[in-house]
Amino acid sequence: MITVDIEIEDEAWIQAEPDVEALVWRAAQAVLDAHEAIEGHGIVILLADDDSVQALNRDFRQKDYATNVLSFPSPPNPEGQIGDIALAFGVCRREAAEQGKPLAHHLQHLVAHGVLHLLGYDHQDDAEAEAMEAFEREILAGLDIPDPYADPPSPKG
Repeated sequence: MITVDIEIEDEAWIQAEPDVEALVWRAAQAVLDAHEAIEGHGIVILLADDDSVQALNRDFRQKDYATNVLSFPSPPNPEGQIGDIALAFGVCRREAAEQGKPLAHHLQHLVAHGVLHLLGYDHQDDAEAEAMEAFEREILAGLDIPDPYADPPSPKG
């Protein structure tokens, strides 16, 4: 069984979503359950602030800005660690508001997205992106979360 360790660095996550650990765990576990054949023992998910994620993005990807989610697959190791994921509170909250969706739904989508990256999924070209997005839709539907890629309803006026 793969363990999912959740580390909360920024208390704003708990203030915004008191059940944040359960939300994150359910999303990660939904992806892992759909990949029964994977080997490994652990994933660490860091719920951080924008500054911390910006530093990670700068130090590991040479991109000096905060982003919503970063995934760091682990190289093969005797401990069986699959990798780490970091999420930026401010970016995630802003994106959820801009997209008109609950923060909980956006967070679970980004956790699923990050875990898929750890499992080797990517979106470097259209075919990869379509496959990854289709799997995300399937996972999120199982969590009763609407399609994150669907166009939002038009405002009536």
